[in-house]
Amino acid sequence: MRYHIAFWNILIKDVRSYYLKPPNISWGIIFPLAWTGMFFVRSGSGLESVMSLLPGVVALSILFGTTSVLAVTVTFEKRGRSFERLLLAPIPLELLMLAKTSGAILFGVMNAFVPVLLASFITDLSGTNWGTLLPVVLLIAMASAFLGLLIAVSVSEVFEAQTFSNFVRFPTIFLCGLFFPIAMLPAFLQPLSYALPLTYGVDVLHDVFGGRSVLPLALNFVVLGVYCTALFVFSLRNVRRRWIL
Repeated sequence: MRYHIAFWNILIKDVRSYYLKPPNISWGIIFPLAWTGMFFVRSGSGLESVMSLLPGVVALSILFGTTSVLAVTVTFEKRGRSFERLLLAPIPLELLMLAKTSGAILFGVMNAFVPVLLASFITDLSGTNWGTLLPVVLLIAMASAFLGLLIAVSVSEVFEAQTFSNFVRFPTIFLCGLFFPIAMLPAFLQPLSYALPLTYGVDVLHDVFGGRSVLPLALNFVVLGVYCTALFVFSLRNVRRRWIL
């Protein structure tokens, strides 16, 4: 079997079957749009206020979009036992899981540019570092997707996956420097902030949109890459433990 054909077919099947399901529409599209509109309306039309909020809403759009997609695609297939049949396909497990997450990653990347597009009508984005924006958006989407995969393969129902996703997502909103600096948090919470992958993505996004990153950009990218690798490896181990071994 040509692996690229299998990869493409799995991706297309997920897009056609799951991407317009109610959880994806509500959590993956409407929720980030509502957050974007709420913060941009609150900030008015000032350049400084909009640009300071933009990294946060971009990160939120990616986080909610990717994790919502994985919660639907994987848990629906596990409940219908089609996930087990998919595991019997004669392709490497790593490629299979990449195919299952690629759609979520693309969904998250597209979601990221929704607030950017809306912000372009409010303020001038000419100072944006577009060369850094795309790779950091891709890494945040990958880390979020692999986190969603890890949650999805660990539960049985969609509502369980959404519950555990929210258990991670909502504290992340307040701990990752999305809308106020981590230095403003209590000292005992700051180590927890730096244990979350989105913290490093948001730090890069602040630099992308004309602010200043707290950590060196190279360090942020390295840590995001490490998180992507670790989350993917743990997801594979969980799949092997529950279905293969």
